[in-house]
Amino acid sequence: MKHLDYTLYLVTDRSCMTSPTLEEGVEQAILGGCTMVQLREKEASAREFLETARRVQTITRRYSVPLIINDRVDLALAVDADGVHVGQQDLPCSVVRSLVGPEKIIGVSAATLAEAKQAQTDGATYLGVGAMNATTTKINTRSVTPAQLAEIKAAVAIPVVAIGGIHPATLANLSHTGVDGIAVVSAILAQPDIRLAAAQLKTGFQERIHG
Repeated sequence: MKHLDYTLYLVTDRSCMTSPTLEEGVEQAILGGCTMVQLREKEASAREFLETARRVQTITRRYSVPLIINDRVDLALAVDADGVHVGQQDLPCSVVRSLVGPEKIIGVSAATLAEAKQAQTDGATYLGVGAMNATTTKINTRSVTPAQLAEIKAAVAIPVVAIGGIHPATLANLSHTGVDGIAVVSAILAQPDIRLAAAQLKTGFQERIHG
């Protein structure tokens, strides 16, 4: 598998975007520096999700940015997406790996050290760890402290992406965690200038974490 850049990981949410279309928002985010895109469509039917994935994929492929499908392994396979992201209530990572094969990217949400270690054992490519802060884009989140995030990062060999209420003002909390990237929704898609918001977040993260 080629080297993957997790620095600025966009998670989509139609309910908060300022762009006229999802494809336009994704393209502006990529132009601003987003390095991965996860398509999350909680309210869409399977057919709607499939059609949306195909449209978004034309954008991500144009810029050679990996497209990850949230939850739906079947749809990830249907569009030949680069990977799939699953939570603790979705199909176990080991089962997902058996379905998608060895080359696909698999992300797993984790909020504890035990979950993180299990995901790595089961074949996860990366971890999404959080929620780091209060967030309005997802309900029923479990909070993770910066210290817990650093502990998880130190305990696993796969990349770790922080998620949950991350915006320029909360980046400082991640300074000593060593994380490989940040996953962001509203701090990019809900901003008046999506491209600029992405660029500023990416610069801020690189300066604080790897500066």
